[in-house]
Amino acid sequence: MKITIIGTGYVGLVTGACFAHMGNQVRCVDIDQEKIDILNRGELPIYEPGLKEIVDSNLAEGRLSFTTDTAEAVRASEFIFIAVGTPMVENGSADVQHVLDVARIIGGAIDDYRIIITKSTVPVGTAKKVRITIDEALRARGFKTHFDVVANPEFLKEGKAVADFLNPDRIVIGTESQHARERLQALYDPFCRTDESRILIMDIPSAELTKYAANAMLATRISFMNEIAAVCEATGADVNQVRIGIGSDDRIGRRFLFPGVGYGGSCFPKDVRALIQTGEELGIRLNILISVDQVNNAQKLRMVIKIKDFYGNSNLAGKTFAVWGLSFKPGTDDVRETPAAVIIDGLLQAGAKIQAYDPIAADSFQQAYSLPIEYSDDMYQCLENADALLLVTEWHHFRRPDFARVKAALSSPVIFDGRNQYEPSYVRERGFTYLSVGRQPVLAEPHSSLIG
Repeated sequence: MKITIIGTGYVGLVTGACFAHMGNQVRCVDIDQEKIDILNRGELPIYEPGLKEIVDSNLAEGRLSFTTDTAEAVRASEFIFIAVGTPMVENGSADVQHVLDVARIIGGAIDDYRIIITKSTVPVGTAKKVRITIDEALRARGFKTHFDVVANPEFLKEGKAVADFLNPDRIVIGTESQHARERLQALYDPFCRTDESRILIMDIPSAELTKYAANAMLATRISFMNEIAAVCEATGADVNQVRIGIGSDDRIGRRFLFPGVGYGGSCFPKDVRALIQTGEELGIRLNILISVDQVNNAQKLRMVIKIKDFYGNSNLAGKTFAVWGLSFKPGTDDVRETPAAVIIDGLLQAGAKIQAYDPIAADSFQQAYSLPIEYSDDMYQCLENADALLLVTEWHHFRRPDFARVKAALSSPVIFDGRNQYEPSYVRERGFTYLSVGRQPVLAEPHSSLIG
Protein backbone atom coordinates (compact mmCIF):
# COMPACT_ATOMS: atom_id res chain seq x y z
CA MET A 1 0.00 0.00 0.00
CA LYS A 2 1.13 3.56 -0.68
CA ILE A 3 1.28 5.82 2.36
CA THR A 4 2.28 9.42 2.98
CA ILE A 5 3.14 10.64 6.48
CA ILE A 6 3.14 14.42 6.86
CA GLY A 7 5.35 15.36 9.79
CA THR A 8 8.58 13.59 10.74
CA GLY A 9 8.48 14.20 14.46
CA TYR A 10 8.29 11.46 17.02
CA VAL A 11 4.91 10.08 15.94
CA GLY A 12 5.35 10.56 12.21
CA LEU A 13 8.80 9.00 12.02
CA VAL A 14 7.86 5.92 14.06
CA THR A 15 4.61 5.50 12.12
CA GLY A 16 6.28 5.81 8.72
CA ALA A 17 9.16 3.49 9.55
CA CYS A 18 6.90 0.80 11.00
CA PHE A 19 4.48 0.89 8.07
CA ALA A 20 7.44 0.52 5.70
CA HIS A 21 8.70 -2.35 7.83
CA MET A 22 5.47 -4.21 7.00
CA GLY A 23 6.15 -3.92 3.26
CA ASN A 24 4.30 -0.70 2.42
CA GLN A 25 5.67 2.09 0.25
CA VAL A 26 6.02 5.09 2.57
CA ARG A 27 6.88 8.72 1.93
CA CYS A 28 7.58 10.88 4.99
CA VAL A 29 7.22 14.61 4.47
CA ASP A 30 8.56 17.59 6.38
CA ILE A 31 8.98 21.27 5.51
CA ASP A 32 12.42 21.33 7.16
CA GLN A 33 14.92 20.57 4.37
CA GLU A 34 17.81 20.12 6.81
CA LYS A 35 15.82 17.54 8.74
CA ILE A 36 14.95 15.68 5.54
CA ASP A 37 18.59 15.67 4.48
CA ILE A 38 19.58 14.23 7.86
CA LEU A 39 16.95 11.49 7.56
CA ASN A 40 17.96 10.60 4.02
CA ARG A 41 21.50 10.07 5.33
CA GLY A 42 20.11 7.56 7.79
CA GLU A 43 20.58 9.82 10.80
CA LEU A 44 17.75 10.32 13.29
CA PRO A 45 16.71 13.58 15.00
CA ILE A 46 15.30 11.63 17.97
CA TYR A 47 16.38 8.68 20.08
CA GLU A 48 14.03 5.72 20.19
CA PRO A 49 15.23 2.14 20.78
CA GLY A 50 15.02 0.02 17.62
CA LEU A 51 14.00 2.87 15.33
CA LYS A 52 17.32 3.44 13.57
CA GLU A 53 17.60 -0.19 12.54
CA ILE A 54 14.14 -0.10 10.95
CA VAL A 55 14.80 3.22 9.21
CA ASP A 56 18.15 2.04 7.86
CA SER A 57 16.84 -1.26 6.48
CA ASN A 58 13.79 0.25 4.82
CA LEU A 59 15.75 3.14 3.35
CA ALA A 60 18.19 0.64 1.88
CA GLU A 61 15.40 -1.51 0.46
CA GLY A 62 13.58 1.48 -1.05
CA ARG A 63 10.33 1.22 0.91
CA LEU A 64 10.93 4.39 2.93
CA SER A 65 11.80 7.84 1.61
CA PHE A 66 11.88 11.40 2.91
CA THR A 67 10.89 14.54 1.01
CA THR A 68 9.80 18.15 1.37
CA ASP A 69 7.40 17.93 -1.59
CA THR A 70 4.06 17.58 0.19
CA ALA A 71 1.88 17.95 -2.88
CA GLU A 72 3.72 15.25 -4.84
CA ALA A 73 3.60 12.88 -1.85
CA VAL A 74 -0.14 13.49 -1.42
CA ARG A 75 -0.83 12.66 -5.07
CA ALA A 76 1.34 9.54 -4.87
CA SER A 77 -0.48 7.80 -1.99
CA GLU A 78 -3.88 6.46 -1.03
CA PHE A 79 -3.42 7.02 2.72
CA ILE A 80 -2.39 10.49 3.94
CA PHE A 81 -1.47 10.59 7.64
CA ILE A 82 -1.30 13.98 9.35
CA ALA A 83 1.27 13.70 12.13
CA VAL A 84 2.33 17.29 12.78
CA GLY A 85 2.65 18.94 16.18
CA THR A 86 -0.26 20.30 18.19
CA PRO A 87 1.57 22.48 20.72
CA MET A 88 -0.11 23.76 23.84
CA VAL A 89 -1.15 27.42 23.79
CA GLU A 90 -1.32 29.74 26.77
CA ASN A 91 -4.79 28.69 27.93
CA GLY A 92 -3.83 25.01 27.84
CA SER A 93 -5.66 24.05 24.66
CA ALA A 94 -4.01 22.25 21.74
CA ASP A 95 -3.11 24.42 18.75
CA VAL A 96 -4.35 22.59 15.64
CA GLN A 97 -3.22 25.26 13.20
CA HIS A 98 -0.44 23.05 11.78
CA VAL A 99 -3.00 20.28 11.21
CA LEU A 100 -5.28 22.65 9.32
CA ASP A 101 -2.35 24.06 7.33
CA VAL A 102 -1.62 20.52 6.15
CA ALA A 103 -5.31 19.99 5.36
CA ARG A 104 -5.19 23.09 3.18
CA ILE A 105 -2.19 21.73 1.27
CA ILE A 106 -3.93 18.38 0.83
CA GLY A 107 -7.00 20.10 -0.54
CA GLY A 108 -4.81 21.93 -3.00
CA ALA A 109 -3.07 18.77 -4.19
CA ILE A 110 -5.42 15.77 -4.28
CA ASP A 111 -6.58 14.71 -7.71
CA ASP A 112 -8.61 11.63 -6.79
CA TYR A 113 -10.05 9.77 -3.81
CA ARG A 114 -7.81 9.80 -0.73
CA ILE A 115 -8.15 8.71 2.88
CA ILE A 116 -6.89 11.48 5.17
CA ILE A 117 -6.03 10.29 8.67
CA THR A 118 -5.40 12.50 11.70
CA LYS A 119 -2.61 10.79 13.66
CA SER A 120 -1.73 13.85 15.71
CA THR A 121 -3.35 14.14 19.13
CA VAL A 122 -6.18 16.58 18.46
CA PRO A 123 -9.26 17.85 20.31
CA VAL A 124 -12.72 16.55 19.54
CA GLY A 125 -14.00 18.20 16.38
CA THR A 126 -10.64 18.49 14.62
CA ALA A 127 -11.43 15.88 11.95
CA LYS A 128 -14.53 17.88 11.10
CA LYS A 129 -12.39 21.01 10.73
CA VAL A 130 -9.96 19.08 8.52
CA ARG A 131 -12.82 18.05 6.23
CA ILE A 132 -14.12 21.63 6.01
CA THR A 133 -10.64 22.96 5.27
CA ILE A 134 -10.04 20.44 2.48
CA ASP A 135 -13.48 21.17 1.01
CA GLU A 136 -12.69 24.90 0.98
CA ALA A 137 -9.38 24.30 -0.80
CA LEU A 138 -11.07 22.10 -3.39
CA ARG A 139 -13.74 24.73 -4.07
CA ALA A 140 -11.04 27.38 -4.45
CA ARG A 141 -9.50 25.17 -7.16
CA GLY A 142 -12.85 24.51 -8.79
CA PHE A 143 -12.10 20.81 -8.42
CA LYS A 144 -14.37 18.03 -7.14
CA THR A 145 -13.30 14.70 -5.72
CA HIS A 146 -14.41 12.39 -2.95
CA PHE A 147 -12.27 11.86 0.14
CA ASP A 148 -12.68 10.47 3.65
CA VAL A 149 -11.31 11.82 6.92
CA VAL A 150 -10.46 9.31 9.65
CA ALA A 151 -9.38 9.78 13.27
CA ASN A 152 -6.62 7.31 14.17
CA PRO A 153 -4.89 8.46 17.39
CA GLU A 154 -1.52 7.05 18.38
CA PHE A 155 -0.87 5.24 21.66
CA LEU A 156 2.91 5.01 21.58
CA LYS A 157 5.00 4.98 24.75
CA GLU A 158 8.30 6.79 24.31
CA GLY A 159 11.11 4.32 24.81
CA LYS A 160 8.88 1.47 23.58
CA ALA A 161 7.25 3.10 20.56
CA VAL A 162 8.52 0.68 17.92
CA ALA A 163 7.37 -2.34 19.91
CA ASP A 164 4.02 -0.64 20.59
CA PHE A 165 3.44 0.06 16.91
CA LEU A 166 4.47 -3.38 15.69
CA ASN A 167 2.48 -5.16 18.40
CA PRO A 168 -0.29 -2.76 19.50
CA ASP A 169 -2.66 -3.45 22.38
CA ARG A 170 -5.35 -1.59 20.42
CA ILE A 171 -5.80 0.41 17.23
CA VAL A 172 -8.56 3.00 17.37
CA ILE A 173 -10.18 4.01 14.07
CA GLY A 174 -12.85 6.67 13.97
CA THR A 175 -14.83 6.83 10.73
CA GLU A 176 -18.35 6.93 9.30
CA SER A 177 -17.18 5.55 5.95
CA GLN A 178 -17.48 1.83 5.30
CA HIS A 179 -14.87 2.01 2.54
CA ALA A 180 -12.37 3.86 4.74
CA ARG A 181 -13.03 1.37 7.51
CA GLU A 182 -12.27 -1.58 5.24
CA ARG A 183 -9.10 0.04 3.86
CA LEU A 184 -7.76 0.97 7.33
CA GLN A 185 -8.51 -2.52 8.59
CA ALA A 186 -6.59 -3.95 5.65
CA LEU A 187 -3.69 -1.58 6.36
CA TYR A 188 -3.49 -2.54 10.03
CA ASP A 189 -4.29 -6.24 9.66
CA PRO A 190 -0.61 -7.33 9.56
CA PHE A 191 -0.11 -5.78 13.00
CA CYS A 192 -3.07 -7.68 14.53
CA ARG A 193 -3.04 -11.08 12.85
CA THR A 194 -3.19 -12.92 16.18
CA ASP A 195 -6.06 -10.85 17.55
CA GLU A 196 -8.21 -8.83 15.17
CA SER A 197 -10.32 -7.64 18.11
CA ARG A 198 -7.56 -5.15 18.86
CA ILE A 199 -8.84 -2.99 15.97
CA LEU A 200 -11.57 -0.83 17.50
CA ILE A 201 -13.93 0.94 15.11
CA MET A 202 -15.94 3.86 16.46
CA ASP A 203 -17.29 7.27 15.53
CA ILE A 204 -14.82 10.10 14.97
CA PRO A 205 -15.53 12.17 18.13
CA SER A 206 -15.17 9.06 20.31
CA ALA A 207 -11.84 8.20 18.67
CA GLU A 208 -10.54 11.73 19.18
CA LEU A 209 -11.59 11.74 22.83
CA THR A 210 -10.23 8.25 23.55
CA LYS A 211 -6.61 9.41 23.30
CA TYR A 212 -7.13 12.30 25.71
CA ALA A 213 -9.15 10.17 28.12
CA ALA A 214 -6.51 7.41 28.15
CA ASN A 215 -3.64 9.76 28.94
CA ALA A 216 -5.71 11.64 31.50
CA MET A 217 -6.52 8.37 33.30
CA LEU A 218 -2.85 7.35 33.43
CA ALA A 219 -1.82 10.80 34.66
CA THR A 220 -4.54 10.58 37.31
CA ARG A 221 -3.12 7.31 38.64
CA ILE A 222 0.34 8.86 38.91
CA SER A 223 -0.87 11.97 40.75
CA PHE A 224 -3.08 9.85 43.01
CA MET A 225 -0.12 7.72 44.08
CA ASN A 226 2.01 10.79 44.65
CA GLU A 227 -0.63 12.13 47.04
CA ILE A 228 -0.81 8.76 48.79
CA ALA A 229 3.00 8.84 49.05
CA ALA A 230 2.79 12.16 50.91
CA VAL A 231 0.33 10.59 53.38
CA CYS A 232 2.68 7.62 53.81
CA GLU A 233 5.60 9.88 54.67
CA ALA A 234 3.49 11.70 57.26
CA THR A 235 2.10 8.57 58.89
CA GLY A 236 4.97 6.07 58.74
CA ALA A 237 3.32 3.90 56.10
CA ASP A 238 5.31 2.45 53.20
CA VAL A 239 3.94 3.47 49.81
CA ASN A 240 5.41 0.38 48.15
CA GLN A 241 3.42 -1.90 50.42
CA VAL A 242 0.30 0.24 49.90
CA ARG A 243 0.85 0.09 46.14
CA ILE A 244 1.05 -3.70 46.18
CA GLY A 245 -1.97 -3.89 48.47
CA ILE A 246 -4.26 -1.85 46.26
CA GLY A 247 -2.80 -3.11 43.00
CA SER A 248 -3.69 -6.68 43.95
CA ASP A 249 -7.33 -5.74 43.41
CA ASP A 250 -8.00 -6.74 39.80
CA ARG A 251 -10.36 -3.79 39.46
CA ILE A 252 -7.36 -1.51 40.01
CA GLY A 253 -4.28 -3.38 38.78
CA ARG A 254 -0.65 -2.56 39.48
CA ARG A 255 0.37 -0.54 36.44
CA PHE A 256 1.00 3.21 36.78
CA LEU A 257 0.82 3.05 40.57
CA PHE A 258 4.45 4.04 41.13
CA PRO A 259 5.06 7.31 42.99
CA GLY A 260 7.89 9.55 41.91
CA VAL A 261 8.85 13.09 41.03
CA GLY A 262 5.87 13.67 38.74
CA TYR A 263 5.12 12.99 35.10
CA GLY A 264 6.47 14.96 32.15
CA GLY A 265 6.99 14.55 28.43
CA SER A 266 5.04 15.68 25.41
CA CYS A 267 1.78 13.86 26.14
CA PHE A 268 0.49 13.71 29.70
CA PRO A 269 0.93 17.40 30.68
CA LYS A 270 -0.34 18.70 27.34
CA ASP A 271 -3.22 16.27 27.00
CA VAL A 272 -4.48 16.75 30.56
CA ARG A 273 -4.51 20.53 30.11
CA ALA A 274 -6.08 20.30 26.66
CA LEU A 275 -8.90 18.13 28.04
CA ILE A 276 -9.41 20.59 30.90
CA GLN A 277 -9.69 23.39 28.34
CA THR A 278 -12.10 21.37 26.20
CA GLY A 279 -14.28 21.01 29.28
CA GLU A 280 -14.11 24.76 29.91
CA GLU A 281 -15.22 25.45 26.35
CA LEU A 282 -18.17 23.10 26.87
CA GLY A 283 -19.06 24.66 30.22
CA ILE A 284 -17.82 21.59 32.13
CA ARG A 285 -15.32 21.98 34.97
CA LEU A 286 -13.17 18.85 35.09
CA ASN A 287 -12.26 19.08 38.77
CA ILE A 288 -10.39 15.78 38.96
CA LEU A 289 -8.09 16.65 36.07
CA ILE A 290 -7.51 20.16 37.38
CA SER A 291 -6.31 18.55 40.62
CA VAL A 292 -4.21 16.00 38.72
CA ASP A 293 -2.35 18.84 37.00
CA GLN A 294 -1.92 20.80 40.24
CA VAL A 295 -0.64 17.76 42.15
CA ASN A 296 1.86 17.00 39.39
CA ASN A 297 3.22 20.54 39.34
CA ALA A 298 3.67 20.45 43.10
CA GLN A 299 5.24 16.98 43.04
CA LYS A 300 8.13 18.16 40.89
CA LEU A 301 9.14 20.52 43.71
CA ARG A 302 8.73 18.04 46.58
CA MET A 303 12.27 16.76 46.17
CA VAL A 304 13.60 20.32 46.44
CA ILE A 305 11.56 20.83 49.61
CA LYS A 306 12.78 17.48 50.99
CA ILE A 307 16.40 18.45 50.35
CA LYS A 308 15.98 21.82 52.07
CA ASP A 309 14.29 20.14 55.04
CA PHE A 310 17.08 17.57 55.30
CA TYR A 311 19.76 20.24 55.50
CA GLY A 312 17.59 22.45 57.69
CA ASN A 313 18.08 25.45 55.48
CA SER A 314 16.34 26.94 52.46
CA ASN A 315 19.70 28.37 51.43
CA LEU A 316 21.78 25.61 49.86
CA ALA A 317 24.78 27.78 48.97
CA GLY A 318 27.95 25.73 49.19
CA LYS A 319 26.14 22.47 48.45
CA THR A 320 26.74 20.47 45.29
CA PHE A 321 24.27 17.85 44.07
CA ALA A 322 24.83 15.10 41.52
CA VAL A 323 21.76 14.45 39.36
CA TRP A 324 21.29 11.12 37.61
CA GLY A 325 18.76 11.41 34.78
CA LEU A 326 17.52 14.38 32.75
CA SER A 327 14.93 12.93 30.37
CA PHE A 328 11.33 12.73 31.57
CA LYS A 329 11.53 8.93 31.47
CA PRO A 330 14.10 6.27 30.55
CA GLY A 331 14.51 5.11 26.96
CA THR A 332 14.16 8.54 25.35
CA ASP A 333 16.01 11.82 24.89
CA ASP A 334 12.76 13.77 25.31
CA VAL A 335 13.15 16.46 27.98
CA ARG A 336 9.85 18.27 27.46
CA GLU A 337 8.35 19.14 30.86
CA THR A 338 10.86 16.85 32.52
CA PRO A 339 10.78 16.95 36.34
CA ALA A 340 14.58 17.21 36.26
CA ALA A 341 14.36 20.78 34.94
CA VAL A 342 12.09 21.92 37.78
CA ILE A 343 14.18 20.18 40.44
CA ILE A 344 17.48 21.52 39.11
CA ASP A 345 16.11 25.03 38.74
CA GLY A 346 14.75 24.95 42.31
CA LEU A 347 18.13 23.88 43.69
CA LEU A 348 19.99 26.47 41.65
CA GLN A 349 17.69 29.19 42.94
CA ALA A 350 18.52 28.01 46.47
CA GLY A 351 22.21 28.57 45.74
CA ALA A 352 23.29 24.98 45.05
CA LYS A 353 25.59 23.74 42.31
CA ILE A 354 24.54 20.88 40.01
CA GLN A 355 26.53 18.13 38.31
CA ALA A 356 24.33 16.10 35.95
CA TYR A 357 24.54 12.90 33.95
CA ASP A 358 22.14 11.29 31.50
CA PRO A 359 23.16 8.53 29.07
CA ILE A 360 21.10 9.92 26.18
CA ALA A 361 19.38 13.22 26.96
CA ALA A 362 22.19 15.53 28.12
CA ASP A 363 22.49 17.32 24.76
CA SER A 364 18.71 17.71 24.45
CA PHE A 365 18.51 19.07 28.00
CA GLN A 366 21.33 21.54 27.41
CA GLN A 367 19.63 22.83 24.26
CA ALA A 368 16.20 23.09 25.88
CA TYR A 369 17.13 24.66 29.21
CA SER A 370 19.59 27.47 29.82
CA LEU A 371 20.62 26.30 33.27
CA PRO A 372 24.16 26.83 34.62
CA ILE A 373 25.04 23.23 35.43
CA GLU A 374 28.02 20.97 34.82
CA TYR A 375 27.44 17.99 32.55
CA SER A 376 29.34 14.74 33.02
CA ASP A 377 30.04 12.01 30.50
CA ASP A 378 30.21 9.30 33.16
CA MET A 379 27.71 8.43 35.89
CA TYR A 380 30.43 8.04 38.52
CA GLN A 381 32.43 11.09 37.48
CA CYS A 382 29.21 13.05 38.00
CA LEU A 383 29.36 12.15 41.71
CA GLU A 384 32.81 13.54 42.43
CA ASN A 385 32.77 15.73 45.58
CA ALA A 386 28.97 16.13 45.52
CA ASP A 387 27.13 16.39 48.82
CA ALA A 388 24.38 14.01 47.69
CA LEU A 389 23.11 11.97 44.76
CA LEU A 390 19.68 12.75 43.31
CA LEU A 391 18.17 9.98 41.19
CA VAL A 392 15.58 11.60 38.94
CA THR A 393 15.19 9.31 35.89
CA GLU A 394 15.19 5.55 36.35
CA TRP A 395 17.53 4.51 33.55
CA HIS A 396 18.26 0.78 33.82
CA HIS A 397 21.96 1.08 34.58
CA PHE A 398 21.15 3.23 37.64
CA ARG A 399 19.32 0.29 39.20
CA ARG A 400 22.37 -1.67 40.37
CA PRO A 401 25.27 0.77 40.65
CA ASP A 402 28.54 0.05 42.39
CA PHE A 403 27.57 1.52 45.76
CA ALA A 404 31.12 1.35 47.09
CA ARG A 405 32.20 3.50 44.17
CA VAL A 406 29.25 5.84 44.68
CA LYS A 407 30.14 6.29 48.35
CA ALA A 408 33.80 6.88 47.60
CA ALA A 409 32.98 9.61 45.07
CA LEU A 410 30.48 11.55 47.17
CA SER A 411 31.70 13.93 49.85
CA SER A 412 28.89 12.61 52.06
CA PRO A 413 26.91 9.36 51.61
CA VAL A 414 23.41 10.71 50.98
CA ILE A 415 20.95 9.60 48.28
CA PHE A 416 17.66 11.27 47.40
CA ASP A 417 15.81 8.73 45.27
CA GLY A 418 12.94 10.23 43.27
CA ARG A 419 11.98 6.89 41.71
CA ASN A 420 12.25 4.43 44.65
CA GLN A 421 14.83 2.36 42.80
CA TYR A 422 16.59 1.02 45.85
CA GLU A 423 15.61 -1.00 48.88
CA PRO A 424 16.12 1.25 51.93
CA SER A 425 17.73 -1.44 54.11
CA TYR A 426 20.10 -2.41 51.30
CA VAL A 427 21.55 1.08 50.82
CA ARG A 428 21.58 1.72 54.57
CA GLU A 429 23.76 -1.35 55.10
CA ARG A 430 26.17 0.11 52.55
CA GLY A 431 26.58 3.26 54.55
CA PHE A 432 24.07 5.63 52.96
CA THR A 433 21.47 7.94 54.37
CA TYR A 434 18.56 7.37 52.03
CA LEU A 435 15.43 9.42 51.33
CA SER A 436 12.86 8.24 48.81
CA VAL A 437 9.18 8.85 47.94
CA GLY A 438 6.45 7.69 50.31
CA ARG A 439 8.83 5.74 52.52
CA GLN A 440 10.53 6.68 55.78
CA PRO A 441 14.07 8.02 55.54
CA VAL A 442 16.84 5.76 56.79
CA LEU A 443 20.14 6.84 58.32
CA ALA A 444 23.43 5.20 57.43
CA GLU A 445 24.66 2.43 59.68
CA PRO A 446 27.78 3.72 61.43
CA HIS A 447 29.90 0.65 60.59
CA SER A 448 28.40 -0.42 57.29
CA SER A 449 29.88 -2.76 54.75
CA LEU A 450 31.09 -1.35 51.44
CA ILE A 451 30.08 -4.45 49.48
CA GLY A 452 28.61 -3.19 46.16
